[in-house]
Amino acid sequence: MTIQLHTLSNGFRIVTEAMPGLKSASVGVWVGAGGRHERVEQNGIAHFLEHMAFKGTKTRTPLQIAEAIEDVGGYINAYTSREMTAYYVRLLEDDVALGVDVIADILLNPIFDPNEIEVERGVILQEIGQALDTPDDIIFDWLQEAAYPDQALGRTILGPSERVQSFTRDDLSGFVGEHYGPNQMILAAAGAVDHDEIVKQAEALFGHLPSVKPTTLIQPARFGGAERRETKDLEQVHFALGIEGPDYRDPEIYTAQIYSSVMGGGMSSRLFQEVREHRGLCYMIFAQAGAYEDTGLTTIYAGTSSEQIAELVNVTADQMKRAADDMTDKEVDRARVQMKAGLLMGLESPSNRAERLARLLSIWGRIPSLEETIERIDDVTTAKLKAFAGKTTSQSGAAMALYGPAEAAPSLEELRARLAA
Repeated sequence: MTIQLHTLSNGFRIVTEAMPGLKSASVGVWVGAGGRHERVEQNGIAHFLEHMAFKGTKTRTPLQIAEAIEDVGGYINAYTSREMTAYYVRLLEDDVALGVDVIADILLNPIFDPNEIEVERGVILQEIGQALDTPDDIIFDWLQEAAYPDQALGRTILGPSERVQSFTRDDLSGFVGEHYGPNQMILAAAGAVDHDEIVKQAEALFGHLPSVKPTTLIQPARFGGAERRETKDLEQVHFALGIEGPDYRDPEIYTAQIYSSVMGGGMSSRLFQEVREHRGLCYMIFAQAGAYEDTGLTTIYAGTSSEQIAELVNVTADQMKRAADDMTDKEVDRARVQMKAGLLMGLESPSNRAERLARLLSIWGRIPSLEETIERIDDVTTAKLKAFAGKTTSQSGAAMALYGPAEAAPSLEELRARLAA
């Protein structure tokens, strides 16, 4: 496997990884513009713009965009996160140049047809409605808002309906002008790819673009640690707890990820064993560690009945406290192996490799070797895990979201007191 990196004179970066033996490739452009880059009046526009990517360009109709990729058996899609928007394709090796051309067309030649804007506005409003009707989906938006109140980082990626209803063609074009400069983009490709050919094509397609200086600076994250409780007549109470964690450049991010695996990363994890297997309080419970440029969030989620929510929350807090005292080498070894296995198995997919290349390049300005990453994972000891577990209960901020018949659930203040006791 060979990783190659090239930067055009205007700052546009191309990173590729050839995977011998593959007959397919994944290629896309990752743009450093997501929900976090929006001003409050723009909330939801990055996601709206992602939807408009497939709604026509100066050279292709919406149908022609789809047909260009699907006629060769390929797949095209996009997604918006809080810090990035990605446009990508998966296709056979002979069609890589076509994939790059279609992605470039989408990014460089959108027409933002007013009729298509109205059609997609309706689609997004339906998406918002669907999210609101999906408790184990919307609960994470509410947790994010509780953790980072009154900040772009805490706002929903979809945006509120009233904002989505008001966006105009000029709003979309303005956001592109602010955030879609060549120096804000990374073209990443993995699989059956030829680096030199992709660089040559990228130079022809993107090389003429002038660099763009962002006019909207990222608002530094401030962990607020609030509670959001929405009472509704549902079958279950949905519970999400967020603990402030390290950002993605902090070496302790690996500790946070292994901690979340020990606590709720699988069937052998502490929370799964105690909360589900021993007490039967829920069907599903898990923990995960996420990170951003300047903050992080370790999240625990479960759903249970109104009669059992208090016990579930309290047992979760007790397990978090115990981890600081009795976490074992066996648990840590298992979590480390799970993390490395997940990383290595994921890298068998060219799509995962392309996304990893773009993400790492955006974070570090380089691609750390796989050996370097494995070394950082192996460097996490049981002593470090215990110290981190202790910090999550005594020093780190906490936020909580509840949705459903949640009257009997402890308050965030009660939960914090139990963690600190």
